[in-house]
Amino acid sequence: MFDSEQVKADIQAQQVPVTSILKQALNAGTDHLDELFRATQHERIVELVYARAWLTDRFLYLLWHQFNWPPGAALIAVGGYGRGELHPHSDIDLLVLIDDQEAPETWEHSAQQFVTALWDLGAVIGSSVRTYKECQEQARGDITIATNLIESRTITGKSPLRRQLFRWLMTDDAWTDEAFYKARVKAQQERHKRTNETEYNLEPNLKTSPGGLRDIQTITWIGKRHFGLRYMRDLYQHDFITEDELGFFYRAIDYLWTIRYALHLQNKRPEDRLLFDQQRKLAAAFDYQDNDKALAVEQFMRKYYRVAMRLAELNQTLLQLFDQAILRANLPDVIVHVNRRFEIRNGLLETKHDKVFLQQPFALMEAYVILAQHPDCSAIGAATQRLIRSHRPLMDAKLRKDIRVNSLFMELLRSPKRMSHTLIDMQRIGLLACYLPAFSHITGQMQHDLFHIYTVDAHTMKVVKRMREMLLSRDRERFPLATRIVHELPKIELLYIAGLYHDIAKGKGGDHSKLGAEEVKDFCLQHHLGQWDTNLVSWLVRNHLLMSMTAQKRDIGSPEVIYEFAALMGDELHLDYLYVMTVCDIYATNPELWNNWRASLLRQLYTETNRVLRLGLDLDTPIDHDSLIEQTQIDARKLLLEKRLNPAAVQNLWNQLGDDYFIRERAATVAWHTRLIISHQVDTPLVTISEYSFNDFEGGSQIFVYTKDQPNLFAAMCAIIGQLNLNIFDARIITTDDGYSMDTFVVLDQEGQTLDATVEIRQKLQEKLTQALQHPKDFAYLVQQRTPRLHKLFAIPTQVNITNPEGFSWTRVELICSDRPGLLAQVGLVFMRMGISIQKAKIQSMGERVEDVFFITDMDGERITDLEFVQCLQEQISSELDSHINQTQ
Repeated sequence: MFDSEQVKADIQAQQVPVTSILKQALNAGTDHLDELFRATQHERIVELVYARAWLTDRFLYLLWHQFNWPPGAALIAVGGYGRGELHPHSDIDLLVLIDDQEAPETWEHSAQQFVTALWDLGAVIGSSVRTYKECQEQARGDITIATNLIESRTITGKSPLRRQLFRWLMTDDAWTDEAFYKARVKAQQERHKRTNETEYNLEPNLKTSPGGLRDIQTITWIGKRHFGLRYMRDLYQHDFITEDELGFFYRAIDYLWTIRYALHLQNKRPEDRLLFDQQRKLAAAFDYQDNDKALAVEQFMRKYYRVAMRLAELNQTLLQLFDQAILRANLPDVIVHVNRRFEIRNGLLETKHDKVFLQQPFALMEAYVILAQHPDCSAIGAATQRLIRSHRPLMDAKLRKDIRVNSLFMELLRSPKRMSHTLIDMQRIGLLACYLPAFSHITGQMQHDLFHIYTVDAHTMKVVKRMREMLLSRDRERFPLATRIVHELPKIELLYIAGLYHDIAKGKGGDHSKLGAEEVKDFCLQHHLGQWDTNLVSWLVRNHLLMSMTAQKRDIGSPEVIYEFAALMGDELHLDYLYVMTVCDIYATNPELWNNWRASLLRQLYTETNRVLRLGLDLDTPIDHDSLIEQTQIDARKLLLEKRLNPAAVQNLWNQLGDDYFIRERAATVAWHTRLIISHQVDTPLVTISEYSFNDFEGGSQIFVYTKDQPNLFAAMCAIIGQLNLNIFDARIITTDDGYSMDTFVVLDQEGQTLDATVEIRQKLQEKLTQALQHPKDFAYLVQQRTPRLHKLFAIPTQVNITNPEGFSWTRVELICSDRPGLLAQVGLVFMRMGISIQKAKIQSMGERVEDVFFITDMDGERITDLEFVQCLQEQISSELDSHINQTQ
């Protein structure tokens, strides 16, 4: 692999530059290792990782000796390379360590030449040149530097110097055991927080995500610093880890190393993120095949998630043991008696003997109820966790029906504190899936899209956690309505049960909402819930998508839609439960989906529906539109009184707007539009921007446009809005009887925020829209932005559904396609070419997927019924959008 003697001879011959000889030898060695990996994969992964480090050692040794170094200089491998581990494109972390006695002029020039040569050779290095004293100073103030230096070895040079530094690092003068432990635990907590504290992110990082390689390294760092351990197996010798756990650790390292090695080769650069496109390639490389139950990539990722979850659990177990050994080593035990089975020792729940679960299996559930409810208990002790894991098979069909176990689980759900955290602990150790077998089917089940960012089980636990957190005052500002309603729910545990079961039937084929609604009935029966409670929970699971779909895909400004939705609710209590569940489900699916506009839509739907239910209106009686229009106009006139507008001018404007406008708009909006239009005396487009909100945390920025109608307006406005990186969430287009277009867009910025704090953007938007409205044909083609990587990866064929609902004067166009910049402008161009007028639009982006609804008519204001024309429109939209995807890719 690397013939050192031959390389030395080639260097001495001086026929070829030294760097060329070394580079050729190194490349030959790495190519050999890569071919071995492709031929053997995981079978020799440990050998390959260590062999690459050995190969690099030989290369660096020869390069080092091409320069003149003083006796007090040494080349030190640190960090992962210091452990003797190296993946194909990992950084080679080096320290040039200099004795304090050496004068700078004896080594500075050589150090500079050495580092330059490494860069010239294309080596990916992380290098530093420090004296012994400088290492001490920096290690004292930086836990990362201290840790890297602990994991060090001498490649060549003055070896005693490194050993001296290592011995110093192990003393309290560098870091005390307690300080080192706390710093490493804090670093892990901060790292986990950056990944939403879950192993189940859909694009995890092999190193830094919970259950990744860094969690393993954290254990070895603490073990090495405090206990002087050299290898993971030393933990077994010191009774910190069981033989089974040690075996799993080694298998997990082999598994993660294999994926990482393949990932580096696949990308030809350092890459530790399992991005969606890489997941597919790796699944194919490791011979996973699609089957009836799951895609190859889903099978590949499910194994990864299960390994990561077990590693994260084992990491926490060992950290808990370290905590007791390091922080409580000299403290007396504090023991609190709980009952004949359990005691709390130093804040940790422990069994009184190791046969507790064997003798009384119901105690498996009892342990978690105590954890949730006992004020002195912070966690389940490591020894008891191991007993629970080994006794999980006792949670069989018979025990699941035990009245004691059922009662304990319901008691857990009713616990006023720590309920969700306790459920997550049960999930991580695998007991929840034993108790609820249906849960095992969704454990580690990925959802291969951008709408969801967690696996099904992780999402489920986050839904329940969000439901629990709604009871806390800290969420009052973000979720003002939901946090008020949740306190009024008579049985909060029914909400939690619905949360646990709302996605439990995913991956089983068919409608998961309906299947889950049937499964949860069995749960309710087993746990002795009454018929009314059972029906409510089943109804919530069956309809858990109803409110979000209604708010985002239907015209909730229409009284008919509100009455129809109210009829489906039946009463205020069902509405209350469903509203809280919907908010929690959306937020736990992907926090980025919860923006001001979605919040305001749900709040509007809830408020309007609640009013109908509260007043007890007859939902079967047709709505009196004339009375509604009259009342809206009366209320709007009252608001306009102080503006002293000409009543005749107001009435003349209103006569041009049509009945639908007054049915769907609020009196305050009508008054605002009226004042702006009548006050606008110049013959130029009217463009204004205001904030549309229920409170400071919900709403959007409303762009109102009033201008002479002409072709291409919609496409031009969408192009300008897109160019300024704003997202359109709602659009309403009205063409007046006297030839004007009155359009309203609700927009948010890329962070999901309104434009109230960005004056520059508001001014720029107003100027560009005014300019575009005067010459719309010149602006409709402006959007030429790149389609993001993930949106390309999840491109889906365009679907166009065109219907003519009874009782309405418009045609409904539902568009489902991949999101990309300029989408609405492209749709607007198709409508323009085909002579179509847009009356209203509902815009919805769900990750990479767009589900937009347009309400259209022909140029005469009639709905479109010609079947040939409808088919042509479908084909034109699909062709335009699908060709756009191909061009961007």
